[in-house]
Amino acid sequence: MSWIIGVDVGGTFTDFHLYDHDSGELLIHKTPSTPDNPATAVLRGLNELAQAGDVDFAAVSRLSHGTTVATNSLIQRRGGKVALLVTEGFRDLLEIGRQTRPHMFSFQQDYPSPLVPRERRFEAAERILYDGSVHRPLDQDAIDGAVAAVAQSGADCLAICLIFGFINPDHERQLRQGLRAALPDLHISISSEVQPEFREYERLSTTVLNAYLQPVMGNYLSEFEDQVSALMPNASLGINQSAGGLMTPARARQLPIRTALSGPAAGVVGAVDTARAAGVPNVITLDMGGTSADVCLIRELAADVAYDRWIEGYPVRLASVDVNAVGAGGGSIAWFERDGLMKVGPQSAGAVPGPACYGQGGTEPTVSDANLVLGRLSPRGLLGGGMALSEDAARTSLAASAERLGMSIERTAHGILGIVVANMVRAIRTISVERGHDPREFVLLPFGGAGPLHAADVARAIGISRMLVPPAPGILCARGLVVSDLRESFVISRLTPLSQEAMTDIEANLGQLAQQAAAWFDQAEVGAGARDAVYSLDMRYIGQNYELQVELDDSQAQLPELSLLREKFFAAHERNYGYHNPEDPVEVVNLRVTAIGRLQGPAEAVAEAIAGVATEAVPEHRRPVWFDGDRPVDTPVYDRDKLLPDQELMGPAVIEQLDATTLLGPGDCCRVDAGRNLMVELAP
Repeated sequence: MSWIIGVDVGGTFTDFHLYDHDSGELLIHKTPSTPDNPATAVLRGLNELAQAGDVDFAAVSRLSHGTTVATNSLIQRRGGKVALLVTEGFRDLLEIGRQTRPHMFSFQQDYPSPLVPRERRFEAAERILYDGSVHRPLDQDAIDGAVAAVAQSGADCLAICLIFGFINPDHERQLRQGLRAALPDLHISISSEVQPEFREYERLSTTVLNAYLQPVMGNYLSEFEDQVSALMPNASLGINQSAGGLMTPARARQLPIRTALSGPAAGVVGAVDTARAAGVPNVITLDMGGTSADVCLIRELAADVAYDRWIEGYPVRLASVDVNAVGAGGGSIAWFERDGLMKVGPQSAGAVPGPACYGQGGTEPTVSDANLVLGRLSPRGLLGGGMALSEDAARTSLAASAERLGMSIERTAHGILGIVVANMVRAIRTISVERGHDPREFVLLPFGGAGPLHAADVARAIGISRMLVPPAPGILCARGLVVSDLRESFVISRLTPLSQEAMTDIEANLGQLAQQAAAWFDQAEVGAGARDAVYSLDMRYIGQNYELQVELDDSQAQLPELSLLREKFFAAHERNYGYHNPEDPVEVVNLRVTAIGRLQGPAEAVAEAIAGVATEAVPEHRRPVWFDGDRPVDTPVYDRDKLLPDQELMGPAVIEQLDATTLLGPGDCCRVDAGRNLMVELAP
């Protein structure tokens, strides 16, 4: 019972990170993703590991899974046939929304059509007021009417979102009970469990999305859980969620919306773990895969958590790691806009058919094709030569663009890389410069299959002088799953003025959250020594529209003090906006607790120094690499597995490994640290 496995499903590859807690052995594996059924790639990869004889699956204690099923279902509009039940008079709220345009300067572009058409939106005769009191009781006739309407609609999933249901959930629960008794196969989501917060439109949208995903995620996880149980009968299965941390498959089936942004979250968890082991507390991550690039700013080994997000054009009120994504990946397609200018992305060749150089039917020029033509990717192919690449196919895909531009194929390829780098720089500026952070004070931490290949160019373009490349950058999301803990969040939404008179209510609400966290710990069988709880208050000046999160430790949450809460809010306001006014009245909007069940993981073992001899690094061979569009440079190519701690090498250089390729430009200096990270000092 010593193996822990992390499996991350990406757009192009499915990654595996395996750790043996008894021996400290680490294994990594990659296999092409299967977009039609992600579980196929997962099970194929596990079977490949089993056939190689590297792992005894009877000794696997935990499998942590990052899934894109929810995201893909929303992209492809392949969710359930969803109905909606709201308070009488609110039938069209889902369509009315916030009355803001999707794009500020576009008068023609509309929001996507509601997932619930008007004929499947029903009203319940009930009304609860803002203070939780019942103004119009929910009687049996109203419940029977809802049952009849939903049954006649033919829906297989239902969202229930009543006005002020987040204050008093009784009516939502009564409706669910009546519907479940009459329609036992119906998937039901109620807003008081999905996201019990004020702002009714966002709460409604989130509940609808959750209901829409329940049939798809339910079928996927039930089948996947059965297959995994047959393969590794002693393993517990954890599903990654958007805020980081794992939840049970049962919880994921109930709240699938929490997995919709889980992919980037796993990478951030892995990045924090790497940065901690390397002693670098402030980093900007660059996770570049086959379809997109995700960037995140980490201060003092912590990433911010955002609550208001958009998924495929729909607003979601959901705790998620604050990641900014841009359509820039190895499969991003180069194309020409009507103005004649070349663009790169967001369209991607994905895993199927993939870039032209994959030889699987792709014909359009992509970032991977450009890298291969410029010698930055190995002509042997990916996965240590296990996945062949065709340079002829790559050059053919670029030929038409080169002819249109009147340039050589190499200069065209270099231009494609320049555009994709500019796209990633713009994403980093959004999370750093536009929020008052100087990116030059951070270290760039690239990962993903394509991150280290472009990181030096990205860093130079934005003024970052140092990079930290993890030992297995292409598998870091899977490693993030291995080091993730169990996590569950609870929230109480109450608009409460921050005053001495209100401190009794604030203390009582924090106490109620502590009880909910304790009950979850007991249910999840988390031992006393592995329990941790993080409390926070969403606070704002009265009259403001958005809140700032103020964290409290356990003792501060048990005995909250008015002066302390005010000081913490003023500090947060100063940090985010550059000023605060101690005279203006403040209010509390939401009270939260995140319950964390610490799991045994490899962080401590991997952080230990690895003994080695500081000998000179020896290249495997040399090849011409184009660092500009004019001429190639004869460049040494190193096998990363053979690099030892304290070795140094100077750029230009290509460092290859199974899961990624790291490119050093002329003048860059790289040192291998004790944890086998690459610490890179970039030339100006």
